[in-house]
Amino acid sequence: MSGVRVAHFCDSHPGRSDGVAISVATTVTLLRDAGHEVQVYQPAPLLRGRAEPCGVRSVPVPLRNVRIGVPRFPGMRRVPEVVHIHTQGPVGVGGLRYARAHDIPVVMTWHTDLLAYSAHFMEIQLGAAHAAQRLQVGWTVRDYLKLTRPGTERRAQLVRVGQEFLDRTAILIAPSEKTAASLAEFERVPPVWTVPTSVTLPDCPLSRDDLRRSLRLPADAPVVLAVGRATKEKDPQLLLEAFARLLRRLPDARLVMLGVLQRRQAVLRQARQAGVAHALRLVRPVPHASMAAYYRMADVLAFASTTDTQGLVLIEAEAQGLPVVLADAALAGTHRLSTAPDADSFAAALVRVLTDPSLHREVAEAGRAAAGAYSTQNYLDHLLRAYSAAQGVARASVGASLAARTAG
Repeated sequence: MSGVRVAHFCDSHPGRSDGVAISVATTVTLLRDAGHEVQVYQPAPLLRGRAEPCGVRSVPVPLRNVRIGVPRFPGMRRVPEVVHIHTQGPVGVGGLRYARAHDIPVVMTWHTDLLAYSAHFMEIQLGAAHAAQRLQVGWTVRDYLKLTRPGTERRAQLVRVGQEFLDRTAILIAPSEKTAASLAEFERVPPVWTVPTSVTLPDCPLSRDDLRRSLRLPADAPVVLAVGRATKEKDPQLLLEAFARLLRRLPDARLVMLGVLQRRQAVLRQARQAGVAHALRLVRPVPHASMAAYYRMADVLAFASTTDTQGLVLIEAEAQGLPVVLADAALAGTHRLSTAPDADSFAAALVRVLTDPSLHREVAEAGRAAAGAYSTQNYLDHLLRAYSAAQGVARASVGASLAARTAG
């Protein structure tokens, strides 16, 4: 595909330690390195100029590592050929409206399971109300009030908003088979391309022993690593309860929770209640360039979340030869060791990997082989084909519209 002009719209601000921000940064870098013209619209500080790539003025949410964008897009250098939506917040909605106003085909990546997240974050409901209003779906006051009622009514309204996004999308990218399967709840779904995001980690000179010393970890202690936020949707309670059971079998083990910025005190309180505070190390988010060292330092990655759509950290860990144990069978595939999402099962699987060298090697080798399929070139090729397909859908739609008018 020759050079394409594409505009990306994302509500996760640059540098935020979440999979969406990392996916967008990876995607934009790959496209630009391949010679494509890319514009990026993400939240930036309110008083900062609209310099790329932080092009949307925004305000921070108190006590949360989140910014709410106030999208205005008057200064695009050139109208893009494709709009790529990554989120369903104000910036994503703004991108969708911009695409509709300029007859630009939309590709959307379904990064986040908003239906699952709605049980944990009130802003999902607020975002849905904002989207319904900005997309002019014709809701009544009663429709908006349904978003305040937990249960089937709220879920039905969220599905209705999600349907509005899907109806405005030419090609939908699902980062995993799990995500693709979850779309069955919607009545109408555009063509779905399952394209896992590629991730690459630069080599880090920090040695395993040096990192362990800096974290006050015994050189020969079994180390369980967990990577990501410790907010409720990631289920840190399950992780800590499973680790408490693991300690009964392996009293020298240590748990490193990397990327914990919010809810640190809550996690420490839960750790004390579980009796594992002495064996826990909480580490704030580190630069992505340092991540490889943490994967090499550990003996197993524990992934307790059941709400992730892909889990980029799984691929990162596997590429570094670290075996993965997860509590989400839908993300397991054929190469990962998964368990039921309960503390006994999760702990038992972690103990097996840590105490059985042959199983440890088998899971690590299978993960490394699977990670090799997520090459950056493979991801880029699929992405460009999706953009081309979206443009084809748009041309076919215009042709059908012209034919209908002519026939009339």
